[in-house]
Amino acid sequence: MEISLDLLLAVIVSTLIVGLAMPLGAAVALFENIQSEWLREEFRHRVMAFGGGALLSAIALVLVPEGMENLSPIYAASCFVLGGYFFMGLDVFLYKMNTPAGQLAAMLSDFIPESIALGAAFATGDNSAYLLAGLIGLQNLPEGFNAYRELNESRTFSSRKIITVFILMALLGPVAGVSGLLFLADSPVIVSAIMLFAAGGILYSIFQDIAPPPR
Repeated sequence: MEISLDLLLAVIVSTLIVGLAMPLGAAVALFENIQSEWLREEFRHRVMAFGGGALLSAIALVLVPEGMENLSPIYAASCFVLGGYFFMGLDVFLYKMNTPAGQLAAMLSDFIPESIALGAAFATGDNSAYLLAGLIGLQNLPEGFNAYRELNESRTFSSRKIITVFILMALLGPVAGVSGLLFLADSPVIVSAIMLFAAGGILYSIFQDIAPPPR
């Protein structure tokens, strides 16, 4: 299909903005200066709860409904479950490596397939493309916040290096989005599979990493 310049710019700008929500969330964590430990923890819990709500919204409103349009129920369920198992395997692998970058890896592993799906959604003229972009941005804010805290507490990297890494990660969004636009616009089945795979992984992340802290 022929890709117009306006469509290409829409994908690049949208994926870049939602990607920059990650360093923005990190900046909030950087300048957070709440003296009371109890109040600081309550603030963190509320940020994470907000992120969990945004993630659930992305799953329920966009990823699962859009993903099921082009797949049979058995294939849709298989992609969803496979995504959950993949994220669980990644989580176990990172835990065994004893790395502080678990939240960082989880954030990147759902941001990339979401950006690919977003690019393809724009190409197919899907009206939910901007809704999906907004939900990805809303989820990236608290994920960036939490990933910054995790990395900062490890004392492995300086604050400047962490935010620089987050900005570089944000640049992967347009690359993934344009890839989805150019190569997957005519492959709705693959796009649906990616959406459901990401949805399964995100749901695992919610109950493993995001939901427990706000309790």
